[in-house]
Amino acid sequence: MKNALSFSLADFFFNDSPDVLSPPSDFEEWMNDPRTQECFGFFEQQLLSAPKSSTEILSNLEGKPKKVINLTSYNYLGLSFHPEVIQAAIEGLQKYGLGASGAPLLSGTLDLHAKFARMLADFKQKEDCILFSSGLAGNLGIMQGILRKGDLLVLDEKCHKSVIDGGTLSGARMQFFDHNDTEHLAQILDKNKDKRILVAVDGVYSMDGDLPNLPEIVKICDLFPDVRIYIDEAHSTLIFGANGRGVAEYFGLEDKIGISFGTLSKSFGGVGGFVCSNAKIIRYLKGYASSYSFSCASSPPVVAGLIKALEIATRDSTLRDKLWENTHYFKKNLQDLKLDLGNTESQVIPIIIGSSGELLFEMARDVQKKGLFLLPIDFPAVPATSRRFRISVSSQLTKDEIDKACNIIEDSIAKRLKKK
Repeated sequence: MKNALSFSLADFFFNDSPDVLSPPSDFEEWMNDPRTQECFGFFEQQLLSAPKSSTEILSNLEGKPKKVINLTSYNYLGLSFHPEVIQAAIEGLQKYGLGASGAPLLSGTLDLHAKFARMLADFKQKEDCILFSSGLAGNLGIMQGILRKGDLLVLDEKCHKSVIDGGTLSGARMQFFDHNDTEHLAQILDKNKDKRILVAVDGVYSMDGDLPNLPEIVKICDLFPDVRIYIDEAHSTLIFGANGRGVAEYFGLEDKIGISFGTLSKSFGGVGGFVCSNAKIIRYLKGYASSYSFSCASSPPVVAGLIKALEIATRDSTLRDKLWENTHYFKKNLQDLKLDLGNTESQVIPIIIGSSGELLFEMARDVQKKGLFLLPIDFPAVPATSRRFRISVSSQLTKDEIDKACNIIEDSIAKRLKKK
C-alpha cells in the first residue's frame, strides 16, 4: 500500500464489505503492508515475568527475550507482586477456588466480595459500593444503569472511552465540553435546565496526566441544584490526597462528588472496577447495571489479594510517597531535556512528539532496542498533531533505572527532536 504510515485505525472504522465477518478489503491491504506490521509489532509483546520496573519481554522487534526497564505498566505502587498480596491471593485460592462461578445476584457473591465492597465504601467515605469484574464494565454499567433516554450526560472531551461507550448504551444524549473549560460547561448546563444531567470528569486524564479543574467544575455545577458529578478516579485512587482517596480528596471536594468510580487494575495491582455512592442508587444499580448483574463475580483469589492491597496502601504513605518522589525526579530530568510534557500533574507523563507517525515509530524502535519498554501512542488514541510516548511512573523504579531511562530518552528522542 502506498504511504501506509499515513493511515490509522480511524480510516477503516466503517466497513463496506457485504460479509459482516470480513473486514474492509483496504484494511487487510493496510495490515499486510510490512511497514504497518512493523508498527503493530510494538503491541501485544509478551511479558515473560511480573510487571516490575525491570522485567523481560519477548520482543517482536528482535524475535527473542529482552530485558527492559518498564515504563508502560499501570502497576503504580508495585502491589501486583507484593509478597503479602501474593500470599493473600494464595490463601484465597486455596479456600475458595479459582472462580466465583456465579453472577453476583445469584451464587457469585462470597463473603470476600461483601467485605471488600464495605472496605472500599468506607475508604471512599460513601454509603455503599458495587464491584465489577473489570474497570470497563464499571463505567459501562454505571452509565447504562442510571441514565435513560431523555437524560443528558455532559463529559469533558478527554474522558475515557469506557464512559462514552456507557453513555451510548444508556440511550442518553451526550454533549462534550472543551477540556477543563468551565465556561463551556456552564453554557451547556444553562441550555439544558429541563434535563436530568450527570457531569463526568476523570481524576487523572490518562493520555495527558493532567487533572480536572474540579474546584471550578463544582462551583458551576452548584449553580444547578439537580446536576450531579461523576469522577473516574482510575489513575488517581491510592495516589492523590492525604489518605490516597483520589483527586476529589486532594481538592477537598469529596462531599461534592455524587458517584466515585475506581479501577482495581492500576494502583491496586489486580483487576476489576468499583463504584461508591449513596446506598439507594447502589441498590438500584444492582438491578439495572447489566455488566454487574449479567456477569460472573470477580475471581475470589483476586479479591483476596485486593483486600490485602488496600490494607497495605492505606496503613501508611510509604508507597505513595516513593511514587511521588520518583515522579518529581523523572519529570525534572525530562524537563531538563526540553521535552514537551504537556500539562501533566501526575505519575502519567507524556512525551509529545508531534504529527509525524513515522518519526514516532522510529524513536519507539530505537528506545526498545536500547532496553526501554516505552510504547508509542498514535492517532486516533491521541490527536494526530500530538502523537506521543506515555510514561507510567512506578514507586518501584530505582534512581539508577530512571537515570538509565532518561539517558536512552535523551539519545533516542530528545536529540532527534532537536534535529527536526
